[in-house]
Amino acid sequence: MSALHAAVVLAAGGSARLGLPKQLLTREGETLVHRAARLALASGASRVLVVVGAHASDIAACVNDLPVACVANAHWDEGLAGSVRVAADALAAHPHATLFLTCDQPALELAHLHALREASHRAPSGSAATRFGDRVGIPAIIAAPMLRAARTLQGDRGLRDVLNAAGVGVIACDAPDLLLDVDTPADLAAAVSRGWIDP
Repeated sequence: MSALHAAVVLAAGGSARLGLPKQLLTREGETLVHRAARLALASGASRVLVVVGAHASDIAACVNDLPVACVANAHWDEGLAGSVRVAADALAAHPHATLFLTCDQPALELAHLHALREASHRAPSGSAATRFGDRVGIPAIIAAPMLRAARTLQGDRGLRDVLNAAGVGVIACDAPDLLLDVDTPADLAAAVSRGWIDP
């Protein structure tokens, strides 16, 4: 993948299980949505989209100092697939791969995004994803044909099914710390104890 890849930060969710917007949690004083967008830019992306839905104005305000574009998922409450479709539609004319990441994996580091980018160069599908046990998921680099296929996704499945259906065509990259995503109060407490979220 060239430096012309796009990037998408999925930040539309309502954080119902957590009880407060996870996008607005901070690590070292930086909101998680700002951190994700900053890392996406640092990955070499030529264009970064932040998909917003719940708490849209607050989340957009967090990234207004960055050269990113916020796109709205009006149906964010229908699940993650809607945000993927919004991003795929916005990038329909983009010929290169797209990096997808969320803002609820507070241990994410730039080195992992670089590893995904390098792996995607070698992958038969042009795609690379993060290994989670015997499956893969995001953060991931999605080749343009795979992203076009994802425009039919429904519900809360996101890109995981598309990536796993590609099998050996997708290179899996390890990042064990990313197994902790902040979905529940217990997850939040674990992230705080590890220094990944501010107390």
